[in-house]
Amino acid sequence: MSDSFIAIDWGSTNLRAWRYERGVCVDSVQSEAGVTRLGERLPQQVFGELMARWAEPLPVVMAGMIGSNAGWIQAPYLSCPTRLTGIAAQLTTIEQAAPYHAWIIPGICVANEDNCNVMRGEETQLVGAYAARPSPLYVMPGTHSKWVRMDGDALVDFRTVMTGELHHLLLAHSLVGAGLGEQLSDERAFERGLAIGLSERHIVRRLFETRAAHLLGKLEKSAVSDWLSGLLIGNEVAQMQQEFALPAQDALTVIGNPKLTARYARALSMADMAHSVLDGDDVFQLGIRSIVNELEY
Repeated sequence: MSDSFIAIDWGSTNLRAWRYERGVCVDSVQSEAGVTRLGERLPQQVFGELMARWAEPLPVVMAGMIGSNAGWIQAPYLSCPTRLTGIAAQLTTIEQAAPYHAWIIPGICVANEDNCNVMRGEETQLVGAYAARPSPLYVMPGTHSKWVRMDGDALVDFRTVMTGELHHLLLAHSLVGAGLGEQLSDERAFERGLAIGLSERHIVRRLFETRAAHLLGKLEKSAVSDWLSGLLIGNEVAQMQQEFALPAQDALTVIGNPKLTARYARALSMADMAHSVLDGDDVFQLGIRSIVNELEY
């Protein structure tokens, strides 16, 4: 396909788009028009508003929750094991996007007796990450963190850990977060939480202690968010290290926004796990460019 196209990362809460002309990004836009925040609008209406920004039509490739049953049309999941290099041949065409040529990248699923999991959007980041830095294991921090096992270019298994969502729920909708007031950055509290989370085998019993600690003067009220973040991230790393039977020297790659990957990098370092880091936006764009390069229409 031409090296002039529009790439869209359309998730649950946000929409990001990049316009490429002759392989160079010439414009980008970001909005909060995720598929769960459309209000009374339909996805095709939002799509039309976005395309009106650019007079000249170009082919469009989209990834993320726009391809889910809550999005525009449902793009089928590809079952593990899935070769990342084969994703471009299995895109879903959006007929309603005419006169634009538009496709949605499929998600990936695991449907085993001991593991049922799905991803949408992360697969595109993985395509780019594999092109930039092949790795036996990718860690993708976020609201729903993904731990992805690779065999060469084949995605063979992955697990999802709801660390980010659990952190939000505990602070916003449970007694743990009641009456806290403004939360401030506290690196020491974060690292204390990490140390406990990395060594704790039964994380549930530690959660209420978050509240008790500040009530008894052992933790500043303003540091509860960072302490809880450390506790949950540390335990996630400990549990997944055991789940994937990773030796300390087994290299892995962390993908995400710099602020969050820095937290995971600290946890991995404390666990003596060798790792490298890739920017999530960079590998998403690299991944979608790789898919576009293989697309024929």
